[in-house]
Amino acid sequence: MLKVGLTGGIGAGKSEVSRLLVECGAVLVDADRIAREVVAPGTPGLAAVVAAFGEDILAADGSLDRPRLGSIVFADPDRLAVLNSIVHPLVGTRSRELEAAAAQDAVVVHDVPLLTENGLAGLYDLVIVVDASPETQLDRLVRLRGMTEQDARARMAAQATREQRREIADVVIDNDVPLESLRRRVREVWAGLETRASRAPQE
Repeated sequence: MLKVGLTGGIGAGKSEVSRLLVECGAVLVDADRIAREVVAPGTPGLAAVVAAFGEDILAADGSLDRPRLGSIVFADPDRLAVLNSIVHPLVGTRSRELEAAAAQDAVVVHDVPLLTENGLAGLYDLVIVVDASPETQLDRLVRLRGMTEQDARARMAAQATREQRREIADVVIDNDVPLESLRRRVREVWAGLETRASRAPQE
């Protein structure tokens, strides 16, 4: 099994790269999706978040009001740290369960937005960073996700810098390119991952 960490700044297009890797045959462990699951209504995770932040962060249907919580934590590093201390251990446990269920010769790609920030590079056999210029990130967040420029800049500022991410990368995928160019680059990277996985000692 080859364990790959996939990361990139918000708006860099990491989700598109993970989708293309799955098309190639990767087993995807998506930290964002798991993070939503562990704070779904009725979970201990949601109860812990409400205990820390109050019932104002719940929507009318009892689910987590993500935009409201986001506006609180992304403006306050201390509050963000509190949220992370609740959610990250739960995500880690579930991620390990999914990895353990994959085939022995699988390429398991862990899509981890905050891999750099949380010093997680050592958990993986190699790290892929999806890279895009800050201008591209900002444009995608405002144009495609409907964020205000101020909110987009705040979210970008709360993450590691482009240089910090590139520093931990074993492979960089440039996503300031058209989709077809990105697809070709992902296929190249995949060929290398398959080769490494075939050489990896089987547990």
